[in-house]
Amino acid sequence: MPRERESRIKKYEELLAKRKKKRVRAVLLILLALLAAAYAGTAVYFHYHFYPGTVIYGIKCQNLTAEETKNEAVRKLAGYTLQILERGGDTRMLNAGEIHLRYRDDGGIERMLQAQKPYLWPLMIAKPQIGAAQADFTYDRQLAQAAVEKLDGMDEASAQHPQDAYIATLEKDFVIVQEVMGNLLDREKTLQAVTDALDAGESRLSLEEADCYQNPSVYQDDAELCSRAAQMNELAGAYITYDFGDRQELVDAAKIQTWMTETEDGLAIDENCLLAFVEELAEKYDTFGLSREFITSEGKTITLTGGDYGWCIDQEATLAALKDALANDYEGVMKPVYLYTAMCRDTDDIGGTYVEVCISEQRMWCYENGVLMVDTPVVTGNPTKNNGTPSGGVWAIDSKMRNYVLRGEGYAAPVDYWMAFNGDVGIHDLKSRTEFGGKIYLTNGSHGCVNTPYEQAKEIYNIVSVGTPVVVYE
Repeated sequence: MPRERESRIKKYEELLAKRKKKRVRAVLLILLALLAAAYAGTAVYFHYHFYPGTVIYGIKCQNLTAEETKNEAVRKLAGYTLQILERGGDTRMLNAGEIHLRYRDDGGIERMLQAQKPYLWPLMIAKPQIGAAQADFTYDRQLAQAAVEKLDGMDEASAQHPQDAYIATLEKDFVIVQEVMGNLLDREKTLQAVTDALDAGESRLSLEEADCYQNPSVYQDDAELCSRAAQMNELAGAYITYDFGDRQELVDAAKIQTWMTETEDGLAIDENCLLAFVEELAEKYDTFGLSREFITSEGKTITLTGGDYGWCIDQEATLAALKDALANDYEGVMKPVYLYTAMCRDTDDIGGTYVEVCISEQRMWCYENGVLMVDTPVVTGNPTKNNGTPSGGVWAIDSKMRNYVLRGEGYAAPVDYWMAFNGDVGIHDLKSRTEFGGKIYLTNGSHGCVNTPYEQAKEIYNIVSVGTPVVVYE
C-alpha cells in the first residue's frame, strides 16, 4: 500500500512539472512574439522617422518625419544671416529675405531617411546620425551682388586707398611713416568670397581673412626702407642756419636730402650739389658792384649800378666750411666766408648809416641809424674840366684822416677832415671855399671830391667809419 501511494505521488509531481514547462514555454513564446512585434513596430516607425541624435542641416531632427524635417529646414533658412566683417570693425548683415534665399527640396531628406536602415535600429540609435552639412537652397545672385556693391570699400571714390610706408622728412632727421591699410576692396575677390560663403551656407565671412582688401606693397618694417632711412639720417646730422641779416637759408634734412646721390656703396653727398648750393647763395645774396634800388632823400627811387660797396661770398672757402659742417653734424648758425663785406647784411645792405650825395642838387645828406643828422650844400667835381665826381653807384669809405694834405697836379690843399671813398675822391672840408651849392661846381668845382662846409664835414667825420656806404647819383 505504501508503494502504491508513493507511485501515485510521483506521477502527480511529474504531471505538475510537465504543466509548468508548458506554461513557461507559452510565456516565452508570448514574450518573443511581443518583442518581435515591438522590433517590427519600431522598425516601421524608423522607416518614417529619423533616429535619435540625427542632425541634418544643423537641425536636430530626431523622431521627425521627412516632411517635418523639411519644414524645419524652411524655417531655419528663413532666418539665415551672413555676417560680413569689414576692416575697421564694421559689420554688414546679409539676410535671407534680402537675397530671396529659399529652401529647395531636392529629395535629399527622403534619401537620407531611406538610407538609415530601420531594421538595424537597435544598433543605429546607439550612435549619433549626422546628415548633410547644409540644406539645399537657392538665392538671387544679382540681389546678393547688389548688396555687396554697397560695402564701404567697394566705392573707389569714397574708400580709403592703401598707402605704402614711406620716409618722411622732418627738420633734423627722417622717419618712416607707417603704411595706411585703407579699406578699398578688390571687387572680384569680394564678390567671389561672398558668393562662396553663401553657397556654403556660412554664417560668418571676414573680408580680411578672405584677403579681399587691396593692401600696401611696402610696410614700415620693410628692410630696404629701414636701411635707406638709416643711411639718410647718417648723412643728415647737421642743421645749419646761414645768417643773411633779415633773411636766412636753412640747411636741414630736407635740403640735405636733395644733395644725396646713389653710389655703389649706398647714399652719399654729391659735392657738385654742394657747389651749386654755394653758387646759388652767391647769386642770391652777393651785392658787391651789382645793381640795387635806392630811395633818395627826396623820395625818388633810382637804380644804382656801380661802386665798390657790397657783399661778395668766397665760394671756395664757403664750400669747404659747409663740407666740414656736414661731416661733423654741426648744428647752429653759420655765415658764409666773404671776400668783401658791407655794413649791413639785410636786403637793403646800405643800412641806416650812410652818406648821400646828389650831383644835380649839389646837396649831401648824412644818416645815422636811419636818422638824418646832416643836410648840407656841397661842391662836387667840375665836369667841364673832366673832374666830375663819380656817380651812379655806392662806394665804401676807404679811410678817415685828420689834418690831411690833398695833393694833385699844381696844388696842395690842407684839410682837417678827410674821408676817402673812391681812390683819391673823398669828402672833406675846404676852408678856402666860402660858398657851397648852386651851380658853382660847373665853373669852380673840385678836382672830383665833395667839398663840404667845415662844421658839417666835422659832424659827418664823427658819424661815419671805414666801410660806411656813400651813395652818389646825378
